[in-house]
Amino acid sequence: MTTRRFTDDFPDSESESTVRPLSENSVSERPPEPKPQRPNPPRNPSQGASRGNTHMPRTLAQVMSEANERVVRGDLVDYVPMPTGFDPLDGFIGGGLRKTELVLLGGAQGIGKTIATLQIARNIAMRPDQYAFYLSYEHTETHLMHRLLCMESINPPEIDLGHGIRLRDLYQIIVAQRAKEFMGRDGGAGSLQEILHDNPKTAPALARMARYADRMILVKASPAVTTLRAIKEMTARLCEATGGNVTVFVDYLQKIAVHPERPRDENDKVTMIVEGLKDVALSLDVPVWSIVAADRDGLKSKRIHLFHLRGSSALDYESDIAIIMNNKYQIMSKDHVAFNPYTAKQFRDWVVFTVEKNRAGRSMQDMEFQLFGQHFGFDPKGQKVQQQLIDDKVIES
Repeated sequence: MTTRRFTDDFPDSESESTVRPLSENSVSERPPEPKPQRPNPPRNPSQGASRGNTHMPRTLAQVMSEANERVVRGDLVDYVPMPTGFDPLDGFIGGGLRKTELVLLGGAQGIGKTIATLQIARNIAMRPDQYAFYLSYEHTETHLMHRLLCMESINPPEIDLGHGIRLRDLYQIIVAQRAKEFMGRDGGAGSLQEILHDNPKTAPALARMARYADRMILVKASPAVTTLRAIKEMTARLCEATGGNVTVFVDYLQKIAVHPERPRDENDKVTMIVEGLKDVALSLDVPVWSIVAADRDGLKSKRIHLFHLRGSSALDYESDIAIIMNNKYQIMSKDHVAFNPYTAKQFRDWVVFTVEKNRAGRSMQDMEFQLFGQHFGFDPKGQKVQQQLIDDKVIES
């Protein structure tokens, strides 16, 4: 199958060999008016019938025949998950993300939800046949690019802190080099790419980021205008341009605009949004991963759970997988024999990921990952939690 390049439909994109700084206007929030054609064109001949008849009744024999044709053609996307790159999370959720599934990630503010989500998007975009579509209602595309540079400086999963750079280090490098240029000193670089390429601390990170820069699509979404309809239209265009090999990431769910609909309250709004995201996953045959904020009671709780996420019960009903993040130090049982207040500092940089809902596997599974917050990255080589956590849960190896 011949896959069209994303740049065929978006001519402003750069090639994989270069990385240009992204501006807030680099990707339009409102996609152009669609051309007179079917809104959701099939990715390949084997998918034309199934996608075109998504809402039409079919006999089981027809479904079996279409599935058989896809397997014969070598189209195994329905059977092969896309690993997130976080172990053992992939093992608990059946190997990774699957098309048509909606995954929710919740937790307190500052726990690392955006860090984990952007790192997983990067891991998927690293695959030469996959694209990550990241919509951020919180950060500009340029800020996300800076975060990726900091993360690439420690090179997960190797985690080389010796060459790691922080955000302030990155800013100082850029400002210092531009000052040299302004003062007319030798060695002063002009463009951002020249500065990053010539500096020994940032050059390796830039080279690593260049490997997937052409497959990471970023949007600075607006809580006022980036509606569910706009998200679906942009995703449909990307599916057409990339052969359907797109994973959608939303940061974060409660900020998606729902107008012209008029929800009665926040619960009604969240119901509309989560049902809309599930529809995007099902109708466009893509995985959707969305961050969800915790409510006020959840922020006061010692340990956040799925029912603490801000909104309605639809979050539980519509999601296929729900993962909740908590700081390990805060949810460890203080009377556990392994808890020592003098050595407890080591747990402050660890985050527990709990799979609280898993439609196709085991739920209430806890695993932990070390967070390197200054470098905007996790060590993806996690492990099951061995200590006792609050809620009288004991996790065994």
